[in-house]
Amino acid sequence: MMKKLSTAAASALFAATTFFASATQADVIKVGGKNFTEQLLITQITTDLLEANGYDVDKLEGMGTSVVRAALENGQVDIYWEYTGTSLVTFNKIETKMNAEETYATVKDLDAKLGITWLDPSRANSTYALAVRRSDDKGLSSFSDMAAAYNAGEKLKLGVNAEFPKRPDGLPGLEETYGFDMKRSNLASMQTGLIYDALKTENLDIGLVFALDGRIEAFDFKVLEDDKGFFPSYALTPNIRTELLEADPKIGELLNSVSAIMTDDIMRGLNAMVDVDKKTIEEVSQTFLKNQGLI
Repeated sequence: MMKKLSTAAASALFAATTFFASATQADVIKVGGKNFTEQLLITQITTDLLEANGYDVDKLEGMGTSVVRAALENGQVDIYWEYTGTSLVTFNKIETKMNAEETYATVKDLDAKLGITWLDPSRANSTYALAVRRSDDKGLSSFSDMAAAYNAGEKLKLGVNAEFPKRPDGLPGLEETYGFDMKRSNLASMQTGLIYDALKTENLDIGLVFALDGRIEAFDFKVLEDDKGFFPSYALTPNIRTELLEADPKIGELLNSVSAIMTDDIMRGLNAMVDVDKKTIEEVSQTFLKNQGLI
């Protein structure tokens, strides 16, 4: 016969059970993100989707690439969306040319050893690009044209973000691949979002842009051809701490539901809603999730 618990013991057991349940329910998922429109959007979309499914979320946006990656590795961030090419070249130091599928498979395998799971890649390839004004393209159509212009001593002002001059998939690799040497006087470093306005207002001759940015079309920019295929595939993909995914696979299913929908055209349209139509990040996120039937 089971011994009856005393009132005090029963109360203690109830309190302990209640505390454990509350602690479990109070666990907060930390969603990280970088500091430009596309990343602010995907971070908000992830936050809204998880909250709509009953999760408590702490949104940690606006970080640099190396900072958010380190935060994922050390557990300060549980989830963020990364680009396959960034992990391949910047984090894993692999400069071998690979197609999109090879790039994804490689980073998925390498990062698994660090406790990071790459979920399903989206079809949104947010690669770097270099753009000029279509109305004043300086005679440039390709990266090779640009390299030749710099080698000829032309003083073309190139606008880049703070990371690009230091990244192996940025200026150093670009110079090596195309055989030119950028003079400091030709380089202007600024926040990513300011590059588009500076190029539009003729304060730059060439601008580093993201291929899926809605301002490229809105501002009538011409994207130069990467004729030697320098930039790898940058498939936008959710990264999650493996420990969290194993504890709650539903989170992975929710993130993969966004990946399955996201394409170049959809991401470009979302970016344009913020940067061209001046809608808020929160408004665009909610509109996207509702239109796609995700919430």
